[in-house]
Amino acid sequence: MRHPALQRISLRQLPALALPLACLFPGAAPAAAPAPAIALNQLGFLPGAAKFAVIPDGKASSFAIVKAGTGTVVRTGTLAAARLSPESGDKVRLAEFTALATPGRYQVRVAGLPDSPPFDIGPAVLRAVNAASIKAFYFNRNSMALDEKHAGVYKRAAGHPDTRVLVHESAASPARPAGTVISSPKGWYDAGDYNKYIVNSGISTYTLLAAYEDFPAMFDKQDLDIPESGNRLPDLLDETLWNLEWMLTMQDPADGGVYHKLTNKSFDGMVMPDQATQPRYVVQKTTAAALNFAAVMATASRVFAPYEKQLPGLSARMLAASKAAWQWAQAHPEVYYRQPADIQTGEYGDKDVSDEFGWAAAELFITTGDAAYYKAMNATALQATVPSWAEVRGQAWMSLARHHKKLGAAADQALIRQRIDTLSSTLANGAKASAYGTPMQPADYIWGSSAVAMNQAMVLVHGYRLTGKREYLDAAQAGLDYALGRNAVGISFVTGFGTKSPMHPHHRPSEADGIEAPVPGWLVGGPQPAQQDKKDCPVSYPSALPAKSFLDHACSYASNEVAINWNAPLVYVTAAVQALTPVGSQ
Repeated sequence: MRHPALQRISLRQLPALALPLACLFPGAAPAAAPAPAIALNQLGFLPGAAKFAVIPDGKASSFAIVKAGTGTVVRTGTLAAARLSPESGDKVRLAEFTALATPGRYQVRVAGLPDSPPFDIGPAVLRAVNAASIKAFYFNRNSMALDEKHAGVYKRAAGHPDTRVLVHESAASPARPAGTVISSPKGWYDAGDYNKYIVNSGISTYTLLAAYEDFPAMFDKQDLDIPESGNRLPDLLDETLWNLEWMLTMQDPADGGVYHKLTNKSFDGMVMPDQATQPRYVVQKTTAAALNFAAVMATASRVFAPYEKQLPGLSARMLAASKAAWQWAQAHPEVYYRQPADIQTGEYGDKDVSDEFGWAAAELFITTGDAAYYKAMNATALQATVPSWAEVRGQAWMSLARHHKKLGAAADQALIRQRIDTLSSTLANGAKASAYGTPMQPADYIWGSSAVAMNQAMVLVHGYRLTGKREYLDAAQAGLDYALGRNAVGISFVTGFGTKSPMHPHHRPSEADGIEAPVPGWLVGGPQPAQQDKKDCPVSYPSALPAKSFLDHACSYASNEVAINWNAPLVYVTAAVQALTPVGSQ
């Protein structure tokens, strides 16, 4: 299994290294508040959702649900048997209160412990975090100023127009020799840095498009208060279009190949976008970039096809671009990214692109109906796995499952169901075996572990939609609960949401803007024990245990960075749980 971690940011690569770290990160000390003793989803639950809290093992054998801030008991229950969590070193017990469906604000009470953080039960409890997780992409837009009307206190000047981008030597071609100036504006900043990467844009944009394909009613009337709000497109599609238009500029029109990234030669310091003025380059064409591009453009072509009147010719242009990138990849099947000596930014290197071939073929098959693409997918050899930027074969199966009723005779319907059902079953069984009751296992605490939880939940949603097995929806809910506070550090990993959430993400605008609260709606990376940044941080991690290896400090790119590919499944899962959870209790 390929490790999806990517050491994108190293403080040793930042300018002004003569400054002490305290100067690079002013005011960035970790929050002093201790983690809540009782861990649970700090936002709340839909009335019909499965509802659990994690209780430290002790003398108590029962729990109560009380109206928040009062002594009014609305429900009592017996704690489950104590279980050891090897990833956190904790011995814990689960409190289940699924049957409580009355809207209100509550807390969990256990004798000898502080009450839990308050949480809500209500019919629209996830809508705000869903909207914020999408608007985070707006806050990371490249090539435009964020005005006060739409960005509020997070307004900022425009940076990186990217209208004069140089072709790097590694990307040179006869039609575009090194030093050629091209225009490649728009797109999203990838993460806590200010660069743009096709590979990571691929999975991010696809996941947002998938959310729209699966739950259009969630988004058709959603108002995100972005500059495009009120036009004739749903705001989610407006936001994806900002990045899709950039991606289209990354294709060489001469041959269909796609540049791997648009970047500085080295990372910017902790400054605002308009203060980052290094020259920008497009770097190397790669097979991985071409195939990610082909998959996303094939997906976007069918999503935007109903909007031909608003965007004439766009759907056809996207499909033509997809086919051209596919053909380039067919002719160049092993062009892997190799970091040039003068480039120090993120690599997103990948030397196994069999999964990218399978994914791109699946999307082209779904969009065109051409059985040749299904044959090229090599379905019998393509397994289903939890998605990550470097492991995208799961997207192929989720898309086939989404469209299975419309596929031609070439598609193996039984295999589609088997792939999704088997992976969902594995994840659901993992949740049953976990002391915390979530699908997260010890090996899942890798770089971007919060996004692992979200991608697991996204797979489980597909399993539920395909099979109707309620255990899959409940396991997806548990994954969302993990991200929102049901974890070993008792923190909601989404900025601005929950009683305790990250205050100092590794995100340049959030640290450089002089505003105490970070940009809201970002899912931070979460615990992972490798701690690649510990040598660069002025404070120590509180623990080396996998589930507790988290540091809320801007220095911590290994546990506290944000990234578009981590936020995208948060968008998907919050929409899915909101849309699919039955109205009543189980």
